[in-house]
Amino acid sequence: MSFLTVSNVSKSFGGPAVVDQVSLEVPRGEFFALLGPSGCGKTTLLRMIAGFETPDSGMISIDGEAMNAVPPHLRPTNMVFQSYAIFPHLNVFDNIAYGLRKLKLPKDALRAKVEAMLATVRLEGLGGRAADQLSGGQRQRVALARALVREPKVLLLDEPLGALDKRLREAMQLELRQLQRKVGITFVLVTHDQEEALSLSDRVAVMEHGRILQVATPRQLYERPVSRAVADFIGEINFFHATVREISGGSATVNAGLLGIITLPAGNLAPGIKTDDHILLAIRPEHVRFSSQGLAGEIIAATFLGERNHVHVRIAGRSEPVAVSGAAPTEGPVHLIFPPDRLMGLPSE
Repeated sequence: MSFLTVSNVSKSFGGPAVVDQVSLEVPRGEFFALLGPSGCGKTTLLRMIAGFETPDSGMISIDGEAMNAVPPHLRPTNMVFQSYAIFPHLNVFDNIAYGLRKLKLPKDALRAKVEAMLATVRLEGLGGRAADQLSGGQRQRVALARALVREPKVLLLDEPLGALDKRLREAMQLELRQLQRKVGITFVLVTHDQEEALSLSDRVAVMEHGRILQVATPRQLYERPVSRAVADFIGEINFFHATVREISGGSATVNAGLLGIITLPAGNLAPGIKTDDHILLAIRPEHVRFSSQGLAGEIIAATFLGERNHVHVRIAGRSEPVAVSGAAPTEGPVHLIFPPDRLMGLPSE
């Protein structure tokens, strides 16, 4: 059952729609991500959920209550920004307690809540530390604690890890996921980082030009994208032009040009594809295999990545090199095999 509902929401700022007829349903307690490139509308959508922007049309509701007319400070939401927005003149305890003081809680109750939240974000004993004495990861935890201590129904996260270096960002991804499971609050994350969205979220909405392209689990997005745009945005992938010759008995036969005539599971075709359609066959680099036979090519570039090589192979008659990921020679002629069960058929947009 939907807990956060976005129904046909649109928003423009005097020009083309920044958010265009977007509808979403997010269950209670889900970690949900809005993923897309800069300018796709994801932050504007998040700001409309928070109440900082007003939809031109459509409806937003939380826990069955319409939010469009509710001002930001009265919504059951809180927001964590990329900059953290920690008050530099306050220590850790007072930063976290800032929102609670407006509720005029008794001192003992306020202190108990803040201490419990310090423990939740693993900052026990640091309540008296000044904000400018904190590391990047600690500042992020303070921002999270300050947002969570008011017990919002929905926590909104706008690129919350963007200011951290790669190693700390990866560590904080794990902590953020563990924190969400611990508190059980619905999280909505905005990010342009596909790895961050896939590693953190229960489900992901991929956005482009103000619209939702696909909503699915991370695995479904990676293994069963419904369009080239989604497949291209979620990791590296190889595309081959093909034509569907027949769909029958759970199988699809396609003429894939350089790859020949291939029979693949009909379930590997995106919805709506039919016989005689021109399509794109897509395959991830880790599913292409080196072999003693198959499509001949020559390695033109190879990158050593520890347990595997990432290789680009030139094939006669194809302008784009084929990306292959796996144990392989780093130079010379090779042969490639494209397992039919790993090929995905997508609309030729």
